[in-house]
Amino acid sequence: MEKEAAGEARESHGTARKRARSGGGEDFIIRLPDDILGIIISLLPTKDGGRTPVLSRQWRHLWRSVPLNLEVSTRPPGAAGPVPTPSRVPPSAVSQIISHHQGPALRFSFHCRGAGDLCAQAESWLHSRALANLEELDIAHASPRLLASVLRSASTTILAAKINGCGFPGEIVPAMNSPNLRKLTLFHTSISEDVLHALLSGCHALESLYMAEVSAAGRLRVSSPTLRTIIFSHSSSEMAQLVILDAPRLVRLLLPYYYGSDRVTMRVARAPMLEILGPFIAAVSNILLFQGISLVSSANSMRTVKVLALRSSADKLHAVLNILRWFPCLERLHVTFGKHHDMDQQNEPQHDPLHPIECREAHLKKVVFKPFEGYGKQVEFARFFVLNAKLLQVENRASRHARFVFKTISY
Repeated sequence: MEKEAAGEARESHGTARKRARSGGGEDFIIRLPDDILGIIISLLPTKDGGRTPVLSRQWRHLWRSVPLNLEVSTRPPGAAGPVPTPSRVPPSAVSQIISHHQGPALRFSFHCRGAGDLCAQAESWLHSRALANLEELDIAHASPRLLASVLRSASTTILAAKINGCGFPGEIVPAMNSPNLRKLTLFHTSISEDVLHALLSGCHALESLYMAEVSAAGRLRVSSPTLRTIIFSHSSSEMAQLVILDAPRLVRLLLPYYYGSDRVTMRVARAPMLEILGPFIAAVSNILLFQGISLVSSANSMRTVKVLALRSSADKLHAVLNILRWFPCLERLHVTFGKHHDMDQQNEPQHDPLHPIECREAHLKKVVFKPFEGYGKQVEFARFFVLNAKLLQVENRASRHARFVFKTISY
């Protein structure tokens, strides 16, 4: 009986292995329809996607027809061996890949650190049938001439573009026309005021502009009838001035802060729909915010802003309260606590309780503090808002709308 049972067990195990190899058993991937498998393959790095035909007969034809995700990288000068990022392919393999691929183009990522003159090659790739309707462009460390070549060839169809570690040449301006571009990211990029203005003028559908560590001589002007989000983080090594000249649909102006940065000047000439602003340090010495030609103040307030994010140390309550005067219709305030050397305590303007803060009296509905560690100054900070927020009605009775939420994070 034991021998018979062991034989049945071996037979059952062998049958299961055969079923697994043939697509049965627990192999659920093979049951997926081709369109789902195609989406999975299109999200893989180029080398991995190109290897999928060896997996099974069902996969054999898929890679050639799914949206192409082409990731190319050059080798830095003097480096030996293969391309540093294993998932990327060298320029020498691109022509063969695009000649065999029959599907649409999704993304072209070209990291060309230390590359030679590849302008002609890049133009031939982007003019090929395989990359004819490119949707996403990611180019890094390109020479000005190569950058101009790539943008000139691909700009008419792309929906999202990321440019990293490049310098924009002046001659790129007349070549740019991006009627479908919705998201533009500039990272560690040098660009002049005129080039940025001309670049945005050629983007007729742009909704999101992200500029991080951007180096510019002078100010950066933004004028766009379609922009809804601007994220701006200036180069910490120099002064920065961002001018929102005309942005009738702008809703979010986000300002990530880099420690050790110099003063930032923000001028909002026209942004009638601006609702979300920040975060910035709660000290006038770190940011100058203008509306029109005058500094934002209680007399020159921004009534459209509903959500404000600030960074502050817990002993800067007066600085936060003074800033709240600038935004009389504020509904949500987010304060991130940290140790910032914004200004000396004795130089901090004190809040005058005889002059009420309009948003606190009539509009402020939600206040978020993080991280809230419960030490003395933080408790005083929180107590002030709890006892003085009119909408909470905590003086005589608990408001049905008042909620206190505490969250802990485990490390």
